[in-house]
Amino acid sequence: MEARFYSVAEGKVRCELCYQGCSMAPGETGHCRVRRNEGGVLRTLIYGLASAVHADPIEKKPLYHFHPGSAALSFGTFGCNFHCSFCQNWDISQKDCEDWERRGRKISVEDVVRMAKGAGCDGIAWTYNEPTIWHEFTYDASIAAKEAGLYTCYVTNGYIRPEPLREMAPVLDAMNIDVKAFRDEFYQRFPGAHLKPVLNTAELAVELGIHVELTYLIVPGENDDPDELREFAKWSVGSLGPDVPLHFSRFHGDYEMRSHGGTPMETMELAYRTAREEGANFVYLGNVRTDKGNTFCPECGEVLIDRSGFHVSRMISTCPGCGYDLDIVGMP
Repeated sequence: MEARFYSVAEGKVRCELCYQGCSMAPGETGHCRVRRNEGGVLRTLIYGLASAVHADPIEKKPLYHFHPGSAALSFGTFGCNFHCSFCQNWDISQKDCEDWERRGRKISVEDVVRMAKGAGCDGIAWTYNEPTIWHEFTYDASIAAKEAGLYTCYVTNGYIRPEPLREMAPVLDAMNIDVKAFRDEFYQRFPGAHLKPVLNTAELAVELGIHVELTYLIVPGENDDPDELREFAKWSVGSLGPDVPLHFSRFHGDYEMRSHGGTPMETMELAYRTAREEGANFVYLGNVRTDKGNTFCPECGEVLIDRSGFHVSRMISTCPGCGYDLDIVGMP
C-alpha cells in the first residue's frame, strides 16, 4: 500500500518517516529495505506482515514503570533503519526481503486485537525489530487496540521524525527507547546514524505525554567510558526528569560481534552508581543476576516492586516506610 510521510521531487521519492531521510529513484528501496519508490509513489512492503507474534511480560520490553506484571502480545516484522553489527534479532532485521512473504505471516488490524484478547493480554507491543518502519500498520492497529481497551507500546531506536511521532502519540502509551551510546562516533560507526535525533525523540515523547523508559546496552570497549555513562545519566535527568527509568543492559556477543566479550559486572555496577549519583531515581540492570532489577523507594530504599527475572512477585505503590508514591502507570 502507499506509505505515509514522503515527498517527490525530480522523479525521486524522499522518505520523511525517519531521520535517515532516504532519497529513492524509481525501483529503489530505502535504508530499511521495506519502503520502495514505485513510479513516484512510496510503497510500504510490510503492511500487515508479521515475522513474530508472542505473548511477553511487559517487563521483557523492558518497561518496569508501565502496567507492571501485565502481559503484552508482541509483534515484529522485517527490516530496520539501523544496521547494528551486534543486533540480537538480526535474522529478521538485517536480512534481505526475498523470502519475507514465505517466512512471514499476514495479519489484519482486526487480527491484532482478536489475538491479544484471545491470549489474555493487556496490551500490544511493537518490538523485535524497529517498529518505526512499520508505521502505517502499527498506527492503524494501535487505533483499534486503544478502542478495544488495550494499551500500546513501542520498543524502538528512537529514529522516528517528529511529525509521524506526533501522529502516533494519541494511540501510543509507552516507549522504551534504546540509546545505544552517548557519542555520535559510535552511532556513525555501528548503526549508521546519529545520536542527536534519538535524544530529540525522547524529549518530544515526554513532552507529548508518552511514558518513556530508556535502555543503554553497555558494549565493552565501545560505549562504556565512565565519562560517557555519566553524561548519558546527566542528560536523562536534566532533559527528561529524574523519574524516567534507566535500564543498563549487559552485552553478549551476537550477529557480527559474536566473539566480543560480555560486559564485566564491575562496569554494570559503575553505570548503576553513576546514574544514581546524577540524580536518577530509578535505575535497573538487565541481563544479569542481581537485585538491581527491583524497584527501590528513592527516599528510603525499601523494595516496592520485587522482580525475579521478568516475573513480579510483589508490588507496593506507596512506600510503607516513608509514604513515597511511585505513581507508576497502570499499577494496581
